[in-house]
Amino acid sequence: MRRFFLFLSILIAVSASAQQKREFRGAWIQCVNGQFKGLGTQRMQLTLTQQLDELQKDGVNAIIFQVRPECDALYESKYEPWSHFLTGVQGEAPVPYWDPLEWMVRECHRRGMELHAWINPYRAKTKTEHELASNHVAARYPERTFEYDGLVLLNPALAVNRNHICAIVADIVTRYDVDGLHIDDYFYPYPVAGVEIPDQADFMRNNEGFTDIGDWRRHNVDLFVEQLYNTVHALKPWVKVGISPFGIYRNRASHAGGSNTRGLQNYDDLYADVLLWIEQGWLDYCVPQLYWQIGHPSADYAELIRWWNDNASARPLFIGEDVERTVKYADPEKPTRNQLPAKRKLHSEMSGVQGTVLWYAKAVADNIGNYGTSMRNNYWRYPALQPLMPHIDSTAPRKVKRLKVLDIDGQKVLCWTAPKAKQWSDEAHKYVVYRFAKGEKANLDDASHIVAVTDNTHYELPVLPRGKYYYYVTALDRMANESTSVKVKVTAKK
Repeated sequence: MRRFFLFLSILIAVSASAQQKREFRGAWIQCVNGQFKGLGTQRMQLTLTQQLDELQKDGVNAIIFQVRPECDALYESKYEPWSHFLTGVQGEAPVPYWDPLEWMVRECHRRGMELHAWINPYRAKTKTEHELASNHVAARYPERTFEYDGLVLLNPALAVNRNHICAIVADIVTRYDVDGLHIDDYFYPYPVAGVEIPDQADFMRNNEGFTDIGDWRRHNVDLFVEQLYNTVHALKPWVKVGISPFGIYRNRASHAGGSNTRGLQNYDDLYADVLLWIEQGWLDYCVPQLYWQIGHPSADYAELIRWWNDNASARPLFIGEDVERTVKYADPEKPTRNQLPAKRKLHSEMSGVQGTVLWYAKAVADNIGNYGTSMRNNYWRYPALQPLMPHIDSTAPRKVKRLKVLDIDGQKVLCWTAPKAKQWSDEAHKYVVYRFAKGEKANLDDASHIVAVTDNTHYELPVLPRGKYYYYVTALDRMANESTSVKVKVTAKK
């Protein structure tokens, strides 16, 4: 038995030490499942705090937080009402008053996590029964919407709607220190058999030269995605625009270059030409939602991760993972275990895959199927820096200055000064602290030696066994470009 546990500990150590130093490790926190509705300020803050604490332990370094589920807001907005999914009544402010987005930005940054604000651009009302607030866009301008199978949506054919959504985005990006602006897979509505999208009159009135209504719908969405991207980067070039499309672009039966699948398609059914957006550079990262299991008869996970790796990695590619389905299904090759090890192995084999986003955060925080435990003890055991995005900025900041160890009330503290900067791309945004024992090779590519990723200019040194240690500190800019290192020697006497 002792030999087995020794082997297990070695296996975990080897797997963890082989982690990528740079990896997007995200989790979606959604509100449309009703987990916060009517919860009240204190209980919602407590719930979010518990989730963030667990996710931090599990290695998550980015939160994608839903702040605009149906043309309403989980933040203070002069354009749209407070969300029904926050207070239970659309337009009713939370009591005691607080701003969930502002709070989440602060709490995520305090934990070294990025915060990406997630909006649903076109959805104006879900099927949930509730009254629209008087200042809701669908209440004020019903002619700018259409109904589809119980949903109310902003009509993607109308430029006024694109402008409205981009005004909302500009407001969020201007007023909040978000790291990303994220949209998911809701473009034109998911098709329902026998139900037509009621936009024939719009097509006849202004088809912009298109003879096929599908091409025209794709063009409408393309115009929005391009405008969204330009809106964000004109205001803050460092804010990443992320899109999380449905997991199948096209089936091979529809197009020779499609995946060997038989399911709903982004291009043909949702009118979302994701590959065009990547080709044109209208997004900064792509997160296809591969929520199926390995061996799914119509949408095999293994087939799809390879397809996206081969076709969509010209921009940073992350994979959307369904936590519950991953732990529910057995590995086809090893039926005594779930599919997490097999999926992580596929990730490691894909040269274009640079990260993961977990659906959904609560399932991870609740440790369903020991998913969270596996991530924190194995796959995400050590910290990871964000993937590089050289299409935005590739220049590293200068190195830190005046690195030294101070004794403050009996506590040894590593202190340094931020490097000088002339513009946003030069500014040090965070710092990485590495530790090596005397005799260890100082390999800064080895994530197992990262002891902190912090926005502070100090680090409290832990009590260590007697010996000599070397600490290296580097600076990161907003795009995670890393400076050269500065080192200092520390002698531990206990």
